[in-house]
Amino acid sequence: MARRSRRHRSPEMQQFMTNVMRNEGYQVDPQRQQDLKYEVAKSLGVPLKPGDNRDLTTEQAGKVGGAIGGAMVREMVRMAQESLSKR
Repeated sequence: MARRSRRHRSPEMQQFMTNVMRNEGYQVDPQRQQDLKYEVAKSLGVPLKPGDNRDLTTEQAGKVGGAIGGAMVREMVRMAQESLSKR
C-alpha cells in the first residue's frame, strides 16, 4: 500500500493546531509539531513510536487521532457559532 505524502500545513493552520492543543493541556512546540501525536499517545497510554506501529490495534490508533482531531473540530465549531452569533 502506498503511503500518502505529507501535506504541508499553512502557517495559519499550524498556529491554529498549536493553540488548540495547548488549550487541551499539551506542551506543543510549533517547530516540533510532529511530536504532538507521541505526546497525546503517551497521555492516553497508547504505545505509539516512530516507525513501525503494526502492533497497535485500530482502537489504539483511533484514540490518538480522535483526541487531536476531536479537539480541533470542537474549536472550529465554537468559532463558527461565535461568528454566527455576531451577525
